[in-house]
This record gives sequence, C-alpha cells and structure tokens, in this order.
Amino acid sequence: MKHKTPIVLAALFLTLCAAWGFAQTPQSDSHQQTAQAPQKTVLAAVKIGDKWGYIDKTGKMVIQPQFKVAGPFYEGLTSKVKGGYIDKTGKMVIALPSQVDRAGHFSDQRAAVEIGGKWGYIDKTGAMVIPPQFSNADSFSEGLAVVQVADKYGYIDKTGKMVVAPQFSGLSSDFSEGLAAVKVGEVVGGKRGFIDKTGTMVIAPQFVYAHDFSEQRAVVVMVEDGPPGYIDKTGKMVIAPQFRTAFDFSEQLAAVRVGDKWGYIDKTGKIVIQPQFSWATGFSEGLAAVKVGDKYGYIDKVGEMVIAPQFDDAFPFTVADADARP
Repeated sequence: MKHKTPIVLAALFLTLCAAWGFAQTPQSDSHQQTAQAPQKTVLAAVKIGDKWGYIDKTGKMVIQPQFKVAGPFYEGLTSKVKGGYIDKTGKMVIALPSQVDRAGHFSDQRAAVEIGGKWGYIDKTGAMVIPPQFSNADSFSEGLAVVQVADKYGYIDKTGKMVVAPQFSGLSSDFSEGLAAVKVGEVVGGKRGFIDKTGTMVIAPQFVYAHDFSEQRAVVVMVEDGPPGYIDKTGKMVIAPQFRTAFDFSEQLAAVRVGDKWGYIDKTGKIVIQPQFSWATGFSEGLAAVKVGDKYGYIDKVGEMVIAPQFDDAFPFTVADADARP
C-alpha cells in the first residue's frame, strides 16, 4: 500500500480535535460501537432436477434453478453457465461470443477460453488478452498458468510469456503454496515430482500420481493402483497410503474414501468424521457437500447435517463478492 504524504498542519489540527473530543466524551459514552466489516455473500451451486441454481448457507435459494450447467463463484463471477459469466445476483455480466466452445473460471483476473480447438485468456471485460494458441490451458494460480504446447506442458505468466518452458510429459497441476506437480519421462510410466516457480525440481519424481499442495499436504500415490497418502513439502510421507481415494485438505480436514464410504481425516491422518457418505467434498466456508443415498446436503465440521439432503448435485460454498479471491 502506498503511504500518503502527511500535511503537517492538518494532521496537527485533527490530532488536537481528536484529543479534545475524547476529553469531552462522558465516561458512560466511551464505549462506541465498533464499525462492522461488510458481510460477505457466500453461495453454492445446487442442482434440482436438470437445472442449477444457487443457495446461501441457510439453504435458501437465492438464484433460482435455471442453468443447464453451473459452477462455483470465483472473483465475483461464476463460469459454466450458458453464454457467459453471472454475478451474485444472477445477472449476466460477461457475455461470451458464440465461437467460444468452453470457458474456465476467473483467477488472477484471467479466464481460459477455447475457440476452434485453441485456448487463450480473457480479462474481466471479456477482452481477449492472451490470444488462443495453446492445445490446453488451465486457470491462473499464484501468477502462473499451466498450458500445453504440442505434447508438452509448461507455465506462462499473465502477459502470456512462457516462464517455465514446455517440457513435462503429462498434465501438470496448478501452482499452490509455491510448488506444482509435474510429470517427467514417458506419458505412460513416467513419474511425478514437484517444481518451484523457476522450474527447478525440488521434490524428485517418484510418484505415479501427485496433486497440488494444500495446507502443507499433497495427495500422492506411490505405485500403480496403490492407495493414496499425503506428503509434506519436504517430500516426506506424513500420512501413510491407506485410503481408497483421498482429496486435498481444506480448513484442516480432508475427505477420504474408506471402503465404499466417505469420511474426513485431520492432518495427523486420524478419522474425525466417520465414513458414512456416498460422496463427499472438501470443506469451504465451514460446510461441505455430502451425498446421502441419492441426494446431496451439507454438513458442518463436526459432521452434523445443517442443510438437509435434497439436491441432485452440489458444489462447495464460495464467496461470491467481486473482491473475493480463490
């Protein structure tokens, strides 16, 4: 933040006024009401029948089901609705031209779009700022985005400049906590490790699967068809491979599949919400979408159902305000 140059006389005057005002305030009135920060808008996409709408954390429908496809809010906009991006009121604020085949969500003020089999990026006015040129492209994260050139993957910055040359053989992950999972060697049979933002390998390729870091943990699989476990940022296995499926940590918990049911572990690997759900997602804004039978509802972090299972599909809650960041 830039510091404004003080105007000495004005500052002195305000200081004296403040001191005088405080001295004149009766003791009984000294406890003034603290200004409250604006309340954030938190919404989740839910499906009823064949249409998607958005609910708030009480379960109230605030954007009526009307979309054939939908997704979470990012930076005040949600993608994957037909024709463009809507805001938290349901208003279409960026209409995409008909030649756009697919579009990703906004992150770092950019969204990936596909036109004629090539991917580029638009800004939040809808203007194309990185021309379509990549065979595949993902969202920006920590200032970089993974893109595919021919059969290799590398990373670009927000200007479109290639900063980590295409050299990786499999789809690479986003940068998270300063690291990204990449694959080296053959497409089939290669191993995954982790690079930093200079492209330097900092955790040696040794995994058949690796996801990006979240809360100092990353899901990895050591052998083909083996169980997933979790490593820390030194590459040390800190939660032993033991699960049928495992998701990223979020809000100190991770959804894991044990047998045919999903529950939640803490960062020591201890099960804190017993496996009981047909499906489970990560926690966001204190709640997680889970499936009971053939319907989705939302639980809190002690496993209590706070929005009853009633939806045919459901996404996590995200902040829908324009100044929100993923």
